[in-house]
Amino acid sequence: MMKRLTCISLLLIGCDSNTKPQVQPEVEIKKPWLVDEAQSRGINFTWISGDTGKFNMPEIIGGGAAMLDYDNDGDLDLYFIQGGHLGSPKTESNVLFRNDDGNFVDVTAQSNTGNTGYGMGVAIGDYNNDSFVDIYITNVGNNALLQNNGDGTFEDVTDQAGVGDSGWGASTSFADFDKDGDLDLYATNYLVWSDGLDLDCFNARGKLAYCSPTNYMAPARDLLYRNNGDGTFTELSEKAGIGTRLGTGLGVLCNDYTGDGLIDIFVANDGMADQLWMNNGNWTFTDVASMRGCALDDEGQPKAGMGLTSADFDFDGDLDILVCNITGESDSLHRNDGNFFTDVTASHGIRTSTRHATRFGLGWVDFNNDGKLDLFEANGLVQEIGTPRTADPYAEENYLLRGQVGGWELLEGAMDPNLVHTSRAAVFGDVNNDGFVDVLVINRDAPAYLLINTTENKGNFITLALRDAHNKPAIGALVTATVGENRISFAAQSSWSYMAANDPRVHIGLGNQKQIKDIDVYWPDGSRSTYESFDLGFHSLLQQVQ
Repeated sequence: MMKRLTCISLLLIGCDSNTKPQVQPEVEIKKPWLVDEAQSRGINFTWISGDTGKFNMPEIIGGGAAMLDYDNDGDLDLYFIQGGHLGSPKTESNVLFRNDDGNFVDVTAQSNTGNTGYGMGVAIGDYNNDSFVDIYITNVGNNALLQNNGDGTFEDVTDQAGVGDSGWGASTSFADFDKDGDLDLYATNYLVWSDGLDLDCFNARGKLAYCSPTNYMAPARDLLYRNNGDGTFTELSEKAGIGTRLGTGLGVLCNDYTGDGLIDIFVANDGMADQLWMNNGNWTFTDVASMRGCALDDEGQPKAGMGLTSADFDFDGDLDILVCNITGESDSLHRNDGNFFTDVTASHGIRTSTRHATRFGLGWVDFNNDGKLDLFEANGLVQEIGTPRTADPYAEENYLLRGQVGGWELLEGAMDPNLVHTSRAAVFGDVNNDGFVDVLVINRDAPAYLLINTTENKGNFITLALRDAHNKPAIGALVTATVGENRISFAAQSSWSYMAANDPRVHIGLGNQKQIKDIDVYWPDGSRSTYESFDLGFHSLLQQVQ
């Protein structure tokens, strides 16, 4: 057993304030936009922290989940990453639910997907180009790669592939960094930590509490893997430059943020400067976050940095970034202005409305299909503050902010007021294929929510399922099109929010419009396809080999 250390912990993942200001919603709605139907649809899953009163840090950080179509039947199945029991031989299993016409059946045993590591995050992607998506899992301990056999079963190929890092993994992403047609892999690591490193940390009230990452002074090295095209990966973190910088990575985005057609990497670090790894095109990357203005907030301070979401919210053709943080810290809205980012948080209505909770999973999603991105945030404290609303001292209400001209407004009554737990991952996708995006929320030591979109007065929509020349989801593709008077851009992306793998289909709210026009699809390999128009509804686009 390592020596027990004692320290005062005023922070964990940033800075929890001692009082919780009252949020003043700007608008009240009569009917909830999102209704929890997990139980009625056959889902029964609780992320188990294994909390024994020892305040082991991983217990307050996890866990994640994925929406994926593992059997290629056109609907989204659900994969849950499970926690466990640190310091104990007892294990828990990840769970796979198959979607059968909007209801879910546990197929974990027959699919061989019950990984028993102490789970954190997940990425979904077809790494071997066989048209069936595979699963990569980050754990506290050895990560795992599950290869989809195409017959409803998976095989653990971690050792053969060479991707079983033994650190404390967090969010992770598949992406094609070298435009060679196969998916490479990026995995964040949070801290250099092991069970048995006992720190006694106390909150501002003198009570034993979870520690801040700064108490450990042990930021970790993220991992970059090149896909060799033969079922194996080569770890290139050091050679690529990424391994030269340590961080406390929790969230990750992989998109082209510099406009050069190459996939870059944005990492949200906890209490440290965030990183924007610009892809130089030769398997080297340069952190340009500081020079481009997205490493710190507009006051020059690092924030807690947990979840991330990315979209072209201002219709200017490039992808913007939203980072969520802890109580007392607002979100950070980084508007992409081409060669640099501008922090426009204060001018878009989310500075005052988001800072009163500790946010983890989040997503820019057009829930009511009116053509404006709304914002969902999954909340839960990391220290006990204020007067708890429930028996869970970390439980908080989740947020839904409605998009409007110029910014966002917090909605009161958007969800059942009894849905108050310690929420972590939020996963987004249309699970019942009705054209409206739903949300899966993972809760610490409480049942997960499956929030079905029941929004009234919904607009029209288009959903595009993009598949590349290998007939796999075209993660990294970019769609630009004209909707009414706006020229819009949407990325086909899966890894965003927090430790989540989301529906990679492109969902576009149309308002009262009935089609999109002048469509360009920029595929991950750099090629482009053009289409004259698409009417509202669902469309599948397969990249044609030139």
